[in-house]
Amino acid sequence: MLTADGLQRICLEQPAAEETFPFSAGLSVFKVGGRIFALAELGADPLSVSLKCVPETAVAFRLDYPAITPGYHLNKRHWNTVLLDGSVPDRLVQEMIEDSYDLVRAKLPKAVRIALGDVGSGASG
Repeated sequence: MLTADGLQRICLEQPAAEETFPFSAGLSVFKVGGRIFALAELGADPLSVSLKCVPETAVAFRLDYPAITPGYHLNKRHWNTVLLDGSVPDRLVQEMIEDSYDLVRAKLPKAVRIALGDVGSGASG
């Protein structure tokens, strides 16, 4: 089962990711290029993480896993909150973090993506 340290490590392993605390000292907000891709209260019990998701995939995850619910205090169409109680495989949670990061990074303005090293990415901004 994914721990707070493991969750934090996976989020910070994403290229150019940073951990900030804009809302409260206990709420870790993981960003790339100034945009949020994950939120987690790492000291909470039970531990959960909110992640951006393609809307259709977000709904499918919610149907497959009771521990995945619409994003808490977030746009319910684009965000899921994942309760890390062991019922969602750790590998899937890691993939969801990576997908959230990729979705957010792809939507950054072109100049920001270039500054992050996305030279020649071909993505429009």
